[in-house]
Amino acid sequence: MGPTEIVDLSSDDESETVCLKAVKLEGDFVTDKRYQSHTTRQDSEENLSSTGPSTGHSNSSVLEQGPSPVDDTGISYVSPIGAAPLCRQFWKAGNYDDRIGSKVTVQNAKSYLHVHPMFLHSNATSHKWAFGAVAELLDNAVDEIQSGATFVIVDKTSNPRDGSPALLIQDDGGGMDPEAMRRCMSFGFSDKKSQFAIGRYGNGFKTSTMRLGADAIVFSCHLNNRILTQSIGLLSYTYLTQTQLDRIVVPMVNYEFDTSTGSLKVLNGNEHFMSNLSLLLRWSPYSLEADLLKQFDDIGPHGTKIIIYNLWCNDDGSLELDFDTDSKDIRIAGDIKRIDTLKAWKSINENHIANRFRYSLHVYLSILYLKIPEPFQIILRGQVVKLHNIADDLKYPQFVKYAPAIGGSATGTALTVTTIGFLKEAPQVNIHGFNVYHKNRLILPFWQVVSYSDSRGRGVVGILQADFIEPTHNKQDFERTSLFQKLEVRLKQMTWEYWLKWIGLACLATHTLYISKGKTVCTTLLFLFHAFAQMKSLLSVCCSLV
Repeated sequence: MGPTEIVDLSSDDESETVCLKAVKLEGDFVTDKRYQSHTTRQDSEENLSSTGPSTGHSNSSVLEQGPSPVDDTGISYVSPIGAAPLCRQFWKAGNYDDRIGSKVTVQNAKSYLHVHPMFLHSNATSHKWAFGAVAELLDNAVDEIQSGATFVIVDKTSNPRDGSPALLIQDDGGGMDPEAMRRCMSFGFSDKKSQFAIGRYGNGFKTSTMRLGADAIVFSCHLNNRILTQSIGLLSYTYLTQTQLDRIVVPMVNYEFDTSTGSLKVLNGNEHFMSNLSLLLRWSPYSLEADLLKQFDDIGPHGTKIIIYNLWCNDDGSLELDFDTDSKDIRIAGDIKRIDTLKAWKSINENHIANRFRYSLHVYLSILYLKIPEPFQIILRGQVVKLHNIADDLKYPQFVKYAPAIGGSATGTALTVTTIGFLKEAPQVNIHGFNVYHKNRLILPFWQVVSYSDSRGRGVVGILQADFIEPTHNKQDFERTSLFQKLEVRLKQMTWEYWLKWIGLACLATHTLYISKGKTVCTTLLFLFHAFAQMKSLLSVCCSLV
């Protein structure tokens, strides 16, 4: 690929000219006059496009190749409003028809590339599980701890246009300046250089927000060298589909606090500010500029607020995220797993953390991180989530060191310690597997490395941190490398070694006791396994025979 084909996936550069035909807004479009003092606005209503940025150096982040060194002034758009309504089910929302919508025409630019809106949906399908998308957004907040973040809020809010539920995620980290906001909205950019940062691919915000809802608006405050900026960006699948654009356009507006006047001034030029503002007021939950700016009131001088609206629904029309069943939790509707087991064991299995994390966000967040620095807090619907270490749920724990062979020899730099043991509820619970973390973040919960055809291994659970292998982009699995395969083999060995060790100890203790009572070894073993089947842990059986 030559130097002229470098994919920047943004068009915030001065060298690119994008022209979109302006369309008058409906009569109910109003800009709050109280905020017109921020800058002199000479634009007429015709300058307020409802479909895209106007001619000139737009402040919107257009996710495509750029800047192009060739003359691309021939790019043009005509994007009428009036496409078919957006499907509200995520897995069906990928059908995108732009046959009668806007088309890109490029003169003298054979290598011109752009990102089609359909990519937003296909990219988001990497998250099969809604909570995985929520976790991705929390990772960004946790990474902001190094910038002074002390909390992240996850809560229900509402879309003021129609009162429908929306998801709020807010932190008090360093926030984003206009350039960082543009990179956040683009694909593949990541400013995270720390070896401790969870995020690294520059794709999590797009995949997670679009997996949870059709639209997301971001508010961010940033303070640097006593310069305060406020940025607003809109990633809207609804806007793109309704106007039938055939590339991704992200409206953005940026303000800077003028200390001399004590008021905000707009950045990037008045004409382009108005063009992007018109899109925000048309497609965001807020129809007035004053309402947009009010969202900064509880952010302070630094921090970021994300509001995801037009949340996806299930096939029955109900929201995928359930805010009503528990006022202190967010659940995945209809995802409660029914356990097929003995009636006496049914309740303890269904209410165990290993099953509840699949549908309860509170439970999932409690085990999502092995540890986070104080005083950082995760606040879910007004309640602080207390971290829960699964290792505390184990009895007879054992600590096993493992140094994977890298380059043909074991290395101490990749040494990991696995805590393995029986769950306190074993053997009543049919739960087993390893909880594998990467940089303190849970990647694989209760990963079953062994297929259990009978009761062998039941209740054996392990916890480890594996920083020597890389997670997949959705952070719900690991890359299937040779190192990962070696780890899987070792964890299988670990399971059987632990199981056989305790079986052996129990057999030895029970055999000794029964021999002293004139019993045979055969009777001893039969009694042992019968006792285990009767829901008593191995050592408890042994102790009860003394």
